[in-house]
Amino acid sequence: MRTQDEFVAARKKEWDELQILLRPSRAMHSLAAPSISRLAALYRALCADLMRARAAGYDPELVAHLDDLAGRAHNTLYAAPPHRMSAVWTLFARDFPRAIRRRARFLAFSAALFLIPGVVGFAGAMASRAFAAEVLPEEQLAGMEQAYSKGFNDGRDPGVNAMMAGFYVNNNVGIAFRCFATGILFGLGSVFFLLYNGLVIGTVMGFVARAGHGYNIFTFCCGHSTFELTAIVISGAAGLQMGYALVATGGLTRFGSVRAQSKEIAHLILGAAGMLLIAAGIEGFWSPSSVPAHVKWAVAGALAILVTTYFLVAGRERTGRAA
Repeated sequence: MRTQDEFVAARKKEWDELQILLRPSRAMHSLAAPSISRLAALYRALCADLMRARAAGYDPELVAHLDDLAGRAHNTLYAAPPHRMSAVWTLFARDFPRAIRRRARFLAFSAALFLIPGVVGFAGAMASRAFAAEVLPEEQLAGMEQAYSKGFNDGRDPGVNAMMAGFYVNNNVGIAFRCFATGILFGLGSVFFLLYNGLVIGTVMGFVARAGHGYNIFTFCCGHSTFELTAIVISGAAGLQMGYALVATGGLTRFGSVRAQSKEIAHLILGAAGMLLIAAGIEGFWSPSSVPAHVKWAVAGALAILVTTYFLVAGRERTGRAA
């Protein structure tokens, strides 16, 4: 058996290296992949050294030192990742738009499920009031007609705007959540809610337009619809992706298949949530404002171009850099 001095001389170099990697100024998430791998290897070797030191009956101070070092390394490796504001920036600057492009097929299918019944609902309500009454209660239709009969030339009370912004957050998030969460039913729930919400929204727009207030409702919706409707479609696409993972498992268990795609699905949902918050702010304060209609339409066009460009360009690697 080696003496304590021989043991320390043989192992001290790796202990010192581990201490350097565990410095408070070097957060785990900031280390390069090889450094993290090296830290894990040093931690495993340290655990073996600690057992040897205890078995050999070495100095209690040495054992305590190794025990403390092992505890620090364990907490660094297995602690929950820190919450960082930079993670929010990374999500919207890179992860979200990349996930959108990678899952373009799910997005296209979700958009078709939402837009086709929307067109049917709009055309049906424009052609017949009875059609709209089959989709929504008469009381709700009458309320919609009255709400958009006067337009918003006089604006709206600021207190009402704040209250309505909160309502829009709750309502829109609820719609998006149902479109996503029911995807757990092998995607069938997402299909249903996309079809249903598309039909309802199209019917409302068509009914109000038939009543002669189409310009008012379209002017009201033009600013926030780019964010709101796109977020609903994205939520539906995330639900469809989850449902597809339950069916096409690739040899994994159903849980394992969903788990393998959970990070990308989370990127879609968190990105859609951010868009819904933006939509609620616009719908609560900008859409009902007394700003001239032509300004609202110009801003709506600019926002549509901005969102489209964001999805097409954001998060791409620079030329000459590895993907």
